[in-house]
Amino acid sequence: MAATVDSASIRGATDAARDVDVSSVLSAIGTSRRRSECVVQGDRRMTWGDLTERSHRLANHLIDAGLGCHTERIALAGHESGQDHLAIYLHNCPEYLEAMVGAFEARVAPVNVNYRYGPAELRYLLDDADARAVVVHSRFAPMLASVLPDLPRVRLVLQVADDSGHELLDGASWYDEALDLASPAKPAVEWSADDLYILYTGGTTAMPKGVLWRNADALVECFGGSSAARDVAGFVAEATSGTRALIVPPFMHGAGHWVAMRTWLGGGTVHLPRCVSGLDAAEVWSTVERERIDFLLVVGDAFARPLVDELARGRYDLSSLTVVLSGGAPLSARLKSELLTHVPTAMVVDGLGSSEAGGQLSHVSTVGRASTGRFRARADTSVLSADLTRTLEPGDGELGWLAKEGRLALGYLGDPTLSAAAYRSIGGVRYAISGDRAHLAADGSVELHGRDSVTITSGGEKIFAEEVEAAIKEHDAVVDCVVAGRPSPRWGDEVVAIVQLRSHTPAGERELLDELLAEAEHHIARYKLPKAVVLVDEVVRSPSGKADYRWARQMAGTPRRTAP
Repeated sequence: MAATVDSASIRGATDAARDVDVSSVLSAIGTSRRRSECVVQGDRRMTWGDLTERSHRLANHLIDAGLGCHTERIALAGHESGQDHLAIYLHNCPEYLEAMVGAFEARVAPVNVNYRYGPAELRYLLDDADARAVVVHSRFAPMLASVLPDLPRVRLVLQVADDSGHELLDGASWYDEALDLASPAKPAVEWSADDLYILYTGGTTAMPKGVLWRNADALVECFGGSSAARDVAGFVAEATSGTRALIVPPFMHGAGHWVAMRTWLGGGTVHLPRCVSGLDAAEVWSTVERERIDFLLVVGDAFARPLVDELARGRYDLSSLTVVLSGGAPLSARLKSELLTHVPTAMVVDGLGSSEAGGQLSHVSTVGRASTGRFRARADTSVLSADLTRTLEPGDGELGWLAKEGRLALGYLGDPTLSAAAYRSIGGVRYAISGDRAHLAADGSVELHGRDSVTITSGGEKIFAEEVEAAIKEHDAVVDCVVAGRPSPRWGDEVVAIVQLRSHTPAGERELLDELLAEAEHHIARYKLPKAVVLVDEVVRSPSGKADYRWARQMAGTPRRTAP
């Protein structure tokens, strides 16, 4: 049964003096550096002054349309929202970020939309998110038009012009024209730390779910704001890093806008690739060189492989680059080593987080010390027992559940049952359990095994897809790999690797498949080896680089080009 959630217990052990809202912080940072650049994409260079004015205009337009907060957080359960929701259906662009900020300022909750969705998926998400307004790029307008008749609660559509040439949707307004007509004054609403930031999961293993965050908690746990800052002035004082971050993955998944907000909270500049239809490796490295980028965000091997291949072809001055962060998917150790040979002064970081818990763990690799899979534990991170009754001690040996306490999300929008499963109290402490299985090693480090939702039980043994993928990708001929299970009369389920090879691979197919399994056997136990390998021209991933395991399960049953 749903119950009203005590806001103090939902936040965990936090100091009320630190309960600062996103809008107040970003507004104050913008005021302190109005002439400094905050967003750059190609020839477009936006200052903090530009962002402040345009976000105010968008907020006032939303408020004038009757959108905002209608029920305060204190009267709601963790899975409920008392605000209107703005769906952001855009490629990466300055408008995406100012739409997020403008929504916060109007007390409207921003919602990310996967622009790869077809009509049924898009209809589901906008309905599940209870979207009342949509900001959409023109190239996606025909898809939105196909589902709008089934979404009567959407009453405002703002269309961002692009090079697609699509006309304005019936009943919609051009985004820039709407902003021109709105007031640039600070919105006449009282911003609240309880207002929501809604992050939809990728939906690569099941239907996407909307995770509800108080924006004050997201400010620290998702956006990387200082946990030591106790008020707005404290956050402004911390905004001195001047980071120049290039964000390659799309904002439609959390990693992109988490790093964008983190960059802004440090007083830095967000850089976006001009190319939004795919990964242009040459443009990425040219931007690093031209703009003196010091922080680069990618997502796993799907992004890093073409970037490393480009470095083998061309010469770039990358001396400014100090951090390459992979958020949302880990980099294989072999690829980290290749990258570090080209950028030896940088460190490569695997950042582990989840929509439900925010940032959790990190692993750093440097020249000569590239590895993956083991993370340094944080004070707010635990491994819970398999039966979810206790926290494990270092060296217990039990395969448990990775969990986090402290500032956590509230729950899943509209779903009290899933919310109760993902957020549990053990010994009076509230934990977020995002589904990752892990061991707590004797030295206190966390050995991550993978998501339980993509675990394959074969012959009575649990086999984690990510472990097998990492082992297969150790072979030089492999560009990408995902692993899924398929029914087997002998094993119950059996492991199948779906593999994309380099086009110039010299070995014959039978010989190469034997080599793949032989290489994998150096890294994982024999019982985990794939029973079959399906060769594909391209492994399907989301634009953010995350594996599409629903597609992988379909391909696992494909008989062609399969070796036993």
